Amino acid sequence: MARPHHAEFDKKKVVAENRRARFDYFVEDVFEAGIVLTGTEVKSLRFGEGSIAESYAEVKNGEVWLVNSNIPEFSHGNRFNHVPKRPRKLLLKEREIAKFHGAVERKGMTLVPLSVYFNSRGRAKVELALAKGKNAADKRATVKERDWKREQSRIMREHS
Repeated sequence: MARPHHAEFDKKKVVAENRRARFDYFVEDVFEAGIVLTGTEVKSLRFGEGSIAESYAEVKNGEVWLVNSNIPEFSHGNRFNHVPKRPRKLLLKEREIAKFHGAVERKGMTLVPLSVYFNSRGRAKVELALAKGKNAADKRATVKERDWKREQSRIMREHS
């Protein structure tokens, strides 16, 4: 019997976060995916290096790939060091991959990585979101709402 998925995953150490993703996209579903890494990539991530700011995921030949993520070379690596911006395979169930493929093809959605982290078992994971892009008006509304909440909290602090 499968374990129920929780809305928030058991994150122990967040390595990289895509903070701009929630501003640029409407996040619909969030999934946790494993990531295939080499030894020096894991060591770089454990040192807290890595960026997913400009990265995205795509479905190719029944597999999901993380494209344009940057994990810099390990400083103490030897000649077998990894390529920093190579595409990395994500580990998901076939049903999830089929869902992603259908949403990207038919609904025009995007697969956006939200964060890279190590879970409680020490495995590197990617928090992947199925998202729809925002237009300029939606972004302005988001900024307006954020400013209003900030103003609200300031007013509440002054009156209490």
